[in-house]
Amino acid sequence: MKIATWNVNSIRAREELVLDWLRRTKMDVLCMQETKVIDDDFPTEGFQRLGYEIAISGQKSYNGVAIASRLPLRELTVGLDGEGPGADKRAIAATVDGVRVMSVYVPNGKAVDSPAFPEKLAWFERLRGTLEKRSGPRAELAVCGDFNVAREARDVYAPEKLAGKLHFHPDEHRAFDELLSVGLVDGFRLHHDAAGLYSWWDYRGASVQRNQGMRIDYVLLTASLAARCRAASIDADERLKERPSDHVPVVVELSERAE
Repeated sequence: MKIATWNVNSIRAREELVLDWLRRTKMDVLCMQETKVIDDDFPTEGFQRLGYEIAISGQKSYNGVAIASRLPLRELTVGLDGEGPGADKRAIAATVDGVRVMSVYVPNGKAVDSPAFPEKLAWFERLRGTLEKRSGPRAELAVCGDFNVAREARDVYAPEKLAGKLHFHPDEHRAFDELLSVGLVDGFRLHHDAAGLYSWWDYRGASVQRNQGMRIDYVLLTASLAARCRAASIDADERLKERPSDHVPVVVELSERAE
């Protein structure tokens, strides 16, 4: 099974890019973030023509998450434990061939001195609590999404310059580590140790050409799935397309279950 995560930065603006990528890659499951569209306006028809089921949780102009799958989607849930009915649409989960797949869009935080920053940390804590409640130690779970945190120095282009700033702050690192403590590992790092491998580049300042990016998009796996993870990749070429998202797909490939 091939599972990908991609912050598409408006599915209506990137629909053809996403559909073309799915045609070429034959991805089994794609978790999307920042769809930026209400459910009724999500372009489901194009995905369905390619043989994908869609689970969506969106809102007008902001946020929004979705899962597209070539296999049946079961046991759909939306949101996190403890959220009210008016909460931003940032989490959706479904079971695909026995694997629980979750698409999450962690709040940006805006700035370290902004009220949005502690709200970001609180969202991480709600996510951790939700996972602890809903999944056991033997769960086959993949938590996919834009986490808006670069975990390590090798995940940012200028760690000394960016240390203590948004996306690379010690409080964000602690929140991410606490999330991993529920039994998750970074699927990409199971196969790649190198620095300079990023999933996001700013639209400004020729950041792509200079490779001034960050790795802030992840597929986190429980131990049972980590044992099946035979490959991982970042499709950086998508950032070079015309009118791209500022993020690119991150992919893990899982082997079949042992008999």
